[in-house]
Amino acid sequence: MNMSSDLLQEFKEDFSLLIEAGFVAVKQLDETSATRIFQAAQMISPHNTAPQIGMGYIALNKLDLKVATKTFEEVVKQEPENRLAQTFLGICYLLNKPKRKRGEKLIREAIEKTTDPTVRNLGEVSLEWAERDLKKEAAPFFTNRTSGEGVESNSD
Repeated sequence: MNMSSDLLQEFKEDFSLLIEAGFVAVKQLDETSATRIFQAAQMISPHNTAPQIGMGYIALNKLDLKVATKTFEEVVKQEPENRLAQTFLGICYLLNKPKRKRGEKLIREAIEKTTDPTVRNLGEVSLEWAERDLKKEAAPFFTNRTSGEGVESNSD
């Protein structure tokens, strides 16, 4: 073994830490660091889908649904048993009214088939959110402000 393969092996051993650091960077709204971390992880392990999921998660957090959806669809196509990617894809579909039912179905299926409590919790919270907020005809943040609908008046 030469020095570069020893170094690569060390990085491969820390791969999961890199992925975790990428998700932490997303939570801290540090898109630049998260992107760099996920790209580095992809270089270390080119066939692993975790960095792709991370990149899709960045897009989802930015509500760039086109990119997020495409990313998660690719991962699910590659790994149909990847319940995290399936749940994130379901969330993307929840945010797209014509695909909402399909999203709910994907998430329910992921919850049913996963053994990971984190994925199950993400799915359950997503479905509760969809039921509580997305299905309302006039959610508070979608009211028509120009017509005065949904705006309280102080003219009592």
